[in-house]
Amino acid sequence: MKNKVMDFYGKRKVFFGISIGLIVIGIICNIIFGVTLDIQFSGGSMISYTYNGQIDDNELKALVQETTPNDQVSFSISKNLAGNNDAGEGYYFTIQFPGTAAIDAEIQSEISTALEEKYPDNNFEVSEFTSVDATMGAKFFVKCIAAVLLASVLMVIYVTIRFKKIGGMSAGMMGLVALLHDMVIVYFVFVVFRMPIDSNFIAVILMILGYSLNDTIVIYDRVRENKAKMGPKASLIDVYNLSMSQCIRRTIFTSITTLVAISSVYAVCLVYNITSIQSFALPMMFGVVSGCYSSICIATPLWVIWQLNKKEKEKNSEK
Repeated sequence: MKNKVMDFYGKRKVFFGISIGLIVIGIICNIIFGVTLDIQFSGGSMISYTYNGQIDDNELKALVQETTPNDQVSFSISKNLAGNNDAGEGYYFTIQFPGTAAIDAEIQSEISTALEEKYPDNNFEVSEFTSVDATMGAKFFVKCIAAVLLASVLMVIYVTIRFKKIGGMSAGMMGLVALLHDMVIVYFVFVVFRMPIDSNFIAVILMILGYSLNDTIVIYDRVRENKAKMGPKASLIDVYNLSMSQCIRRTIFTSITTLVAISSVYAVCLVYNITSIQSFALPMMFGVVSGCYSSICIATPLWVIWQLNKKEKEKNSEK
């Protein structure tokens, strides 16, 4: 049974318009909400407590806010799955002081005393204390960005070498554009959902780079095969439309399978309030969708446009 050939190239302006619209919305949200760097990158201090039993979140945060003089302090509460006992469910209560702020011994003692006095039956105990120098945090951030850039460059080189027969450099560069598109979408997810940029952001970016490029390579591979079968006189647009029609079902089904798995992880983390994994799973879900979309609707149409313009210039130069 032959695949029905759909006119993907004819809808390229719609595809580009959707991406531009999402990016514009993301920029507006970035201007309104701003973005926050986690103490891993910006420097600062973090203290985490374990406790048992139900406590009103706002009341707990207000108590700590009264105890500390820093108005930039942030809080998070998540379930401690290993902390359930006769005193009730276990929880983690984490306090972060960003930037150059720090939790000195006196403030830490005042916070612990206030918690013990206010909630004597909830067994508050310090489980972790971390302090990151702002300079070290900045260096770590630069190294993470360098890792992302290096991975992107290596991927472009790989695509360029592998797909020489269909214009390796153009295929690699358009693949890079699709990767940048996915990275921007993931960044805007962190902005919109007010999640601080931390190591999870870098992890999601690196995973999406590999995932998105894999989809793009599958499509390029099919284009190369069809181009060889249809001959040099075949229209590049026809080759692209046929290749996409053959790949679309496989690409979408693979993405749906991945999305279902990640969504399940996110749902479990949401139920148990495991915020550290939520900040990985949620942007990863959007990244998978973006990676599938960019491979189909961004990378390959741009590659076709590049090749058509190149042929047009060659014709004009021969006249």
